[in-house]
Amino acid sequence: MNTPLPSIFVSHGSPMIALEPGAAGEFMKTLGPAIDRSFGRPRAIVVASAHTTARAPVVLAGARHEAIYDFGGFDPRLNQMRYDAPGSPELGREVAGLLGAAGMAPQVINEGGLDHGIWTALRYIYPQADIPVVPVAFVPTLPPAQQLALGRALAPLREQGVLVLGTGSITHNLRRVFADGLRSNPDKPEIAESAAFREWMRSRSEAHDWAALADYRRQAPHAVDMHPTDEHLLPWFIAAGAAGSDTAPAVRIHDSVTFGVLGMDVYAFGEEAPALQAALH
Repeated sequence: MNTPLPSIFVSHGSPMIALEPGAAGEFMKTLGPAIDRSFGRPRAIVVASAHTTARAPVVLAGARHEAIYDFGGFDPRLNQMRYDAPGSPELGREVAGLLGAAGMAPQVINEGGLDHGIWTALRYIYPQADIPVVPVAFVPTLPPAQQLALGRALAPLREQGVLVLGTGSITHNLRRVFADGLRSNPDKPEIAESAAFREWMRSRSEAHDWAALADYRRQAPHAVDMHPTDEHLLPWFIAAGAAGSDTAPAVRIHDSVTFGVLGMDVYAFGEEAPALQAALH
């Protein structure tokens, strides 16, 4: 590991991505190999997911993880899919120490489990399930600025060969997604509201306009429509904060949409992000 790793945000969309990868899943298949070529294989992954939240930060420091099927009504084949990955109690304690030093009073539990936002993405990025994973539950009622601060606390891990990963969705209005039922057409044309929101996120990211991004619910076009609740976007801020600097690149390295409204964008953050972008093309 010669240089720090970029931090990354991936959009996992719905659980069906595990069976129907679409453009985002196909992209994620290339992401792990590109990271390995450019920076070396991560020694561990610290991940914040939209589906692992708590009233205070919690580090899941179990020695082993299995897939959690935290959904219902989808294709039953999903419940047969596995992602059995090692954990890292030692790294879990280190993560808790970093959060504690930042004044966040984390809890550490010696339990494992990967929600679908984690395992559906990692099945594509690192399908061998041989890299230790440490999930961090964040507080979804805290605003984006405090999620950025949580990410900044994790920034030193990138210099130790640890991939800091956020997983959620760049847009996430399930009422719109499944307006025609669970088998809605994934190839619908993108609606204007989704396109406008995603473009605002891209442009404000490239401009390092963190004040606007942290105030996205008021400033971004169609923000409340695209995120009726914002837990699926908050991991984006955690990954962004892990870049460690407000002037570090924030680069959209993949953009696509499924169901016409579910944005599947992927971002890389940090001085290393442009190198990763180049390695993917």
